[in-house]
Amino acid sequence: MKKTITSSVLAVSLALCLPLALAKEKEHEEENITKSDVPAAVQKAADTEAKGGKIVRWEKEGGNYEVVIEKNGKERGVKMDATGKVLSKHEESKEKGEKHEKH
Repeated sequence: MKKTITSSVLAVSLALCLPLALAKEKEHEEENITKSDVPAAVQKAADTEAKGGKIVRWEKEGGNYEVVIEKNGKERGVKMDATGKVLSKHEESKEKGEKHEKH
């Protein structure tokens, strides 16, 4: 009887946690988008960040946006929220290396 209860609790726990884990995974999926899909405030902030460089692509990750800027031969990613507030910056070459390690 105790094994049945333990198994049932485990099954219910997994059933409840799986959708949360999948939602978290989807939150980190990057989707390539076009400039027309990006709010004006984000475009303006990206243009400011790109001074002296060139915007090479846009991505959407969850509710945030990322612009990839090529400057001085290097690509840099700038993550922003929907209002254009910069959340983080990173070198794209490092991110690409991390993605290859995961697969």
